[in-house]
Order: sequence, then C-alpha cells, then structure tokens
Amino acid sequence: MAVTRQLARLSPGQLAACRSSAEELDKLCEFGLLPSSDYLDLDLAPAPLIRVFELAQVSPPIVVALRRGLDGDGEINPAYRDRQDTMWGHPVAALEPDIVADVARLLGQVEPEVVLAALPEDAAAAALSIGMREFDGHPRPYLHRHFAALRDFYAYAAQRRLSVALWWD
Repeated sequence: MAVTRQLARLSPGQLAACRSSAEELDKLCEFGLLPSSDYLDLDLAPAPLIRVFELAQVSPPIVVALRRGLDGDGEINPAYRDRQDTMWGHPVAALEPDIVADVARLLGQVEPEVVLAALPEDAAAAALSIGMREFDGHPRPYLHRHFAALRDFYAYAAQRRLSVALWWD
C-alpha cells in the first residue's frame, strides 16, 4: 500500500481541538471528523509537482508557497505520534488561515499549462525528469489534475478562513 499525502480543511476551532487532543486529531486523520468534501488525497503528486515547478523556473515565492501548501508549518500535536499506527517520521502539520490565504493567492497565479509545458514531450523522459520512474504514461495529465485540485482546495479554504492539516497516510 502506497503512502499518500492527505489534506483536510478545518475551522480554527477544530484545529485547536486537535492541538489539545490526540484523540480528536486521530478522528481527523481517520477521516471521521469532517465531511469527505473537506479532505483531499494528493496521492504521490507532491514531490513531482515541486520538481516540475522548479524545472519550469516558477518564481521562488510561488515555489515556496507550493512547498508550504504541501508540507504545512508546525506539528499539530506531538502526542499523536505515540498513538498506534501513526507515521513517526511524518508528523501531522497545519497551516493557519492567514497562511492558507497566502498559499491560495500565490497558487492562484499559476497557469498549470505553462508550468507543465516545461516537461519533455516524451513520456519516459518527462517522468524521469521529475522523479516518477515507475509512472505509466505521460505525467502531465496526472500533475495537472492534482495541481488543479490543490489550487481549488486552498482557494475554498481561503474564502472561508479555514486552516489546513496535512499528513501522510
């Protein structure tokens, strides 16, 4: 089973509850705290997205925003690491609403087609250039779909002044 990047949009109050309770954070990470529409599974797209942004020489502030939007800031609750079946090396991180708004604004400036045009036309060469050695087909549609989902996810969260939690599952 592959480990994939998960994101969740939650209110500042829900984030505060997760900060103070490992049980509440467990509900979030077990997909039981929020409606399914507030979760996003980015699969294995984060590292290849960063690589293609760098390959396309996207402006540094936007690359920083992408990284932040994929990694989060501080750990939500260190006590959660002691729970069974958690990923010790990958703590659950979060972004506060002001940072979510910054990430949304910067990612909203990106034209995915322009960025993805930096990939070689050959599918194998394109996959290799962004570290997707085992990818079947050209990675452009896969990355476009995941970037669009990420950009929309952050735009919605920013409009509603929500926080974002991030973890590997």
